[in-house]
Amino acid sequence: MRENRAMFHIAAGLAKADERVLTSPKEDLEQLPPSLPKRAHAPDQRTKALGKFIYAGSEKLWVRGVTYGTFRPGADGCDYPNPAVVRKDFSLIASSGMNTVRTYTVPPMWLLEAAKEHGLYVMVGIPWEQHIAFLDDSERVEAIKRRVRDAVIGCAAHPAVLCFAVGNEIPPSIVRWHGRQRIENFIRELYDIVKNADPGSLVTYVNFPTTEYLQLPFLDIVCFNVYLEAKGHLESYIARIQNIAGERPLIMAEIGLDSLRNGDDVQAKSLDWQVRSAFASGCAGAIVFAWTDEWHRGGCDIDDWNFGLTTRERDPKPSLFSVSRAFHEVPFPPETAWPRISVVVCSYNGSRTIRDTLQGLSRLDYPDYEVIVVNDGSRDSTPAIAREFDVRLISTENRGLSNARNTGWQEATGEIVAYIDDDAYPDKDWLTYIAHTFLSTSFMGVGGPNIAPPDNGIFTNSVVHAPGGPVHVLLSDRVAEHIAGCNMAFRREALSAIGGFDPRFRTAGDDVDICWKIQERGWKIGFNAAAVVWHYRRGSLKTYWKQQRGYGQAEALLEQKWPQKYNAAGHITWTGRLYGKGLSQPIKTGKWRIYHGVWGTALFQRLYQAQPPLFFSIMMMPEWYLVIALLAVLAAVGTVWSPLLYMLPLLAAAVGAPIVQAVINAANIPLYSCSFCAWDRLRIHAVTACLHLMQPVARLMGRLSRGLTPLRRRASSDISLPCMRTVRIWKEQWRDPAERVTSVENALRLQGAVIRRGGDFDRHDLEVRGGLFGAVRLRMAIEEHGGGRQMVLIRAWPKVPAAVLFVTILLAVFFGLAFIDHAWIASALLGAFAVMFGARAFGDCSAATSTFLHAVRTE
Repeated sequence: MRENRAMFHIAAGLAKADERVLTSPKEDLEQLPPSLPKRAHAPDQRTKALGKFIYAGSEKLWVRGVTYGTFRPGADGCDYPNPAVVRKDFSLIASSGMNTVRTYTVPPMWLLEAAKEHGLYVMVGIPWEQHIAFLDDSERVEAIKRRVRDAVIGCAAHPAVLCFAVGNEIPPSIVRWHGRQRIENFIRELYDIVKNADPGSLVTYVNFPTTEYLQLPFLDIVCFNVYLEAKGHLESYIARIQNIAGERPLIMAEIGLDSLRNGDDVQAKSLDWQVRSAFASGCAGAIVFAWTDEWHRGGCDIDDWNFGLTTRERDPKPSLFSVSRAFHEVPFPPETAWPRISVVVCSYNGSRTIRDTLQGLSRLDYPDYEVIVVNDGSRDSTPAIAREFDVRLISTENRGLSNARNTGWQEATGEIVAYIDDDAYPDKDWLTYIAHTFLSTSFMGVGGPNIAPPDNGIFTNSVVHAPGGPVHVLLSDRVAEHIAGCNMAFRREALSAIGGFDPRFRTAGDDVDICWKIQERGWKIGFNAAAVVWHYRRGSLKTYWKQQRGYGQAEALLEQKWPQKYNAAGHITWTGRLYGKGLSQPIKTGKWRIYHGVWGTALFQRLYQAQPPLFFSIMMMPEWYLVIALLAVLAAVGTVWSPLLYMLPLLAAAVGAPIVQAVINAANIPLYSCSFCAWDRLRIHAVTACLHLMQPVARLMGRLSRGLTPLRRRASSDISLPCMRTVRIWKEQWRDPAERVTSVENALRLQGAVIRRGGDFDRHDLEVRGGLFGAVRLRMAIEEHGGGRQMVLIRAWPKVPAAVLFVTILLAVFFGLAFIDHAWIASALLGAFAVMFGARAFGDCSAATSTFLHAVRTE
């Protein structure tokens, strides 16, 4: 406490120093205790956004900022105090460990020069009439565009400019009045104006929770103003907007608390945890509102709010010290007791990229870690490259990825084992964010984003936006269902408890399997948006094809081990939402809906979209190409029986649907880099569309080669007549009806059955899947006979999907018509197809029935 008072007095002394501070601040700064940050060097390199963070040259720039203004205009019309006051303010701002000021009006050149002198960056706000229905007046719209252009030209290329903010909190009623898309399009126009006037600049729009639904993927930086007075609420909301930001930096552009209503001490404590929470949650920066209580808005001085770190007379408040201390310790306090981490790199012939991996690991900013390289029988120079670095090299024969991962954790000395691929390299704070998540939660596993390194190659950029890349699946903003294998970490005790990785997964699928094994134990997996690794994508058509075919094979292996995780068509039924670039999106038929609240007054307004029709989802599956093949065969039979030529329009629609889907997905990829000319953009869109068409074929071939076919059966091989039947089971011991259902369910699982529970509106309790073409549904009832005795009634009946029945009947009808027309070849083929579909449906229902009967006998 005594140290706190002493440092506060020093800050106050700096604020009240005479004019000497303006000309020779070095002497005053030397009085600062070593624990306070010294002023940063003058900005000499323009900022750039890379992944989740901002850089000045090659150095990461943590944006530690404070808002400056708005002030009452002076007699000369200037929106800022006189230069002497500004320089004095900037001196104390810099001395307090801040490196950024955010302005709400365009700063004059002398202010930018003053910021540069004091080592400060400036977030340049460009004001315009956003509080009125501006789009209703075309002249006003043009005037706004001119104002933005002139503002950027006036500040262009100045090294002190952090970024340009082309708007700030357009009121929700105005957004609702004009419509979301018109506002988004206008902000995009302003973005283009800035980029044309100053191509090297960064551009943002400062949003807030009430209009979080605005879709602005073109912005370089995502900025939000958020005022939440509970630590948990703020951290939860930051996690949400981190997922909105995706692979871009997130800056909290305004955080703060009013000291007039809450008191100076409460403000100081609140700002301390607000700043720390922002950086601990992975933000690239945090900007405190405001530097001083002096605030002028709408032609009036605002005197009933005191958000400043200093008073109107520039006397420091306790919050200045707390913010200074917090900024000095970003992203985490230096006294944190970090756990030891073992980083495992598994490599098989990875000489092309593993040097980048090991160089990145050598630059990690983490106090206690080791690097283990498991050379899985490489035949290239991988071992020799590994020996150039301070790593532990373990060489084995080629045994596959899972065995290599097991070798890594078994040899690890850390309590946490982190995995990174040999074609990826980490952000320097990767382990810090991984470790912080483990320290602050009970998660047994933690992952983070994997971002493709910047690349101007046509094919590489196409692969980045093509399907099949490593993605993460989130159940909530911080809880994951799946984390990608190129960026995952686990507690060593958890890996030991579940027996590590399954050796059957030699090249892929091991990450999905390990996540499911952990969750099967009732444990949870976390996600931290700031735990970033840079992951190279495939650089040629051949390697991309091979990768996707391998993923298809891994899916087949996973389905054999975890059939209950797959639907009847053979696809994983993720509970969470997939995040990442290149995800194939179905053709949108429904409109986006926004929750506005009554009269548009909801504080948190979000965007929702209805699920697309089933047809548009089915045609995205690899098996859609089997449907195309079936229609092609039927259309070909039309050469010997002309009525089947009517299949040609259906064939054309079946072929055209994925083409349209691919073109739409490729057209919607964001390409905002100024380095691409129009021809390059067109080529990237075209190649991406082709990859959208090729990827499902590669996956399908991989799946079929390992037995994941529509004809697969995950039930008993015995035959039982699939008909409605009732089974009665006498029980001498009473049990709750729900427990009886669970008991039957467990008995079915022991028989290897794939089951699905009925929903709240279904008349069946369980469905036992025989295959894609048929299942058996069960309904239970309990008769109470007194004395704790019960009669369990189970009714079972076969269920054939409506689509299978329709196709079977249609083929049978065509068979009859062809037979009547004496088209023997056509009738034989159609009859064979009809019999095959019918027999398969009968067989699947029979297998499910047999599985049910076996389970009932053992229950």
